[in-house]
Amino acid sequence: MREGSGHGLVRPATEGDLDSVADIYAAARAFMRAHGNAVQWPDHYPARVDAERDLALGALWVLDEGSGPVGCMSVFDRPDRTYADIQGEPWLNDDPYWVMHRLAVAESGHGRGSALLAWLCDRHDNVRADTHELNAPMRRALERAGFVRRGTIICDDGTPRIAYHFVRGLSLPAGGVA
Repeated sequence: MREGSGHGLVRPATEGDLDSVADIYAAARAFMRAHGNAVQWPDHYPARVDAERDLALGALWVLDEGSGPVGCMSVFDRPDRTYADIQGEPWLNDDPYWVMHRLAVAESGHGRGSALLAWLCDRHDNVRADTHELNAPMRRALERAGFVRRGTIICDDGTPRIAYHFVRGLSLPAGGVA
């Protein structure tokens, strides 16, 4: 287990966490809809089945503040096929990278998403992620964590996502754009 920037511990998920993770996904979907993003996570996605798959792959992590999970994310140590073709600005490097998907918190505004991202960036030197253009809270969290906005990738369902890249030690020019 590792501390999550003063917000509890980030730890690998267990089978006993799956109901909580499904509830966290539902809360995140509701938050997105209430804040103008009704398209990124359609009804019932992500769901418990997605958490089960990520758990089986050893990719599901939770933020636990002592009473169980209050946040989660999936972190993969392999390339994402949808990241092979990026439109607009290219990736910052072609080195092997980690991928973060499905970051969600039970309640927004407590720094939990930032804690998960800080833990991720502390542990990995080269991480890629993406989010929907309408997901302003996630875009801000990624940028605060040191991710740099790149081009656009297209998901398997044909929808575009803004691509982000974190590279430890990256020095950005004036204006913060690489």
